[in-house]
Amino acid sequence: MDKRQIVLDTETTGLEPRLGHRIIEVAGVELVNRRLTGRHFHRYINPGRDSDEGALQVHGLTTEFLADKPKFAEILDEFLDYVTGAELIIHNAPFDIGFLDHELSLARRKALKTYCPEVVDTLRMAKDLHPGKRNSLDALCDRYQIDNSARTLHGALLDAELLADVYLAMTRGQDSLMIEADAVHADAAVAGFSREGLRLAVLRATAEEIAAHEAQLKDIDKASGGAVWKRSMPGDG
Repeated sequence: MDKRQIVLDTETTGLEPRLGHRIIEVAGVELVNRRLTGRHFHRYINPGRDSDEGALQVHGLTTEFLADKPKFAEILDEFLDYVTGAELIIHNAPFDIGFLDHELSLARRKALKTYCPEVVDTLRMAKDLHPGKRNSLDALCDRYQIDNSARTLHGALLDAELLADVYLAMTRGQDSLMIEADAVHADAAVAGFSREGLRLAVLRATAEEIAAHEAQLKDIDKASGGAVWKRSMPGDG
């Protein structure tokens, strides 16, 4: 069965939904069987309030830019259609899920886990893999040699795309599972191969080629001080 994952990121007006902060940008990048499909989701959202100065310096999305964008409730059904049933991959998942659950509750919808019960927190994963090291998205891009030169400001779609590359790099060993599955199909193909009606051409060595081969073997034997493989040949001492 195909495994569908959505690498998800949000930008917000601040750090705490309980203080009235809202989502202003949400983006997702789809993976199916660990392969990017090119099916992205990206929306800017009018939060109905200004961003905190610190948040504005991070994402650069001004109140004026967001003024004509839809409210979160207006894109909610489209968002849920995109993510429902997928495993979510999020860097620092509690932060994004906290904001998404807040938006869902304002729209009188159930929590996100109702639609996406499986979540991978890549920050938690990175801390387990690299204890004591910096594990921000930028640090992970540097560690896994992923080009993040376009990331002058935080943006949900670019960050989701970078995180998809980071996640695939961090979990590269899982590719062996796909290789094993491919090997099963390959074995089946070999088992089903029939030589009936197949004519193979046999090209035998000429006398000159045989003599040249024997001379080469003697040279190898002399240079090695007596090759083990030569002593095991029929007729040799």
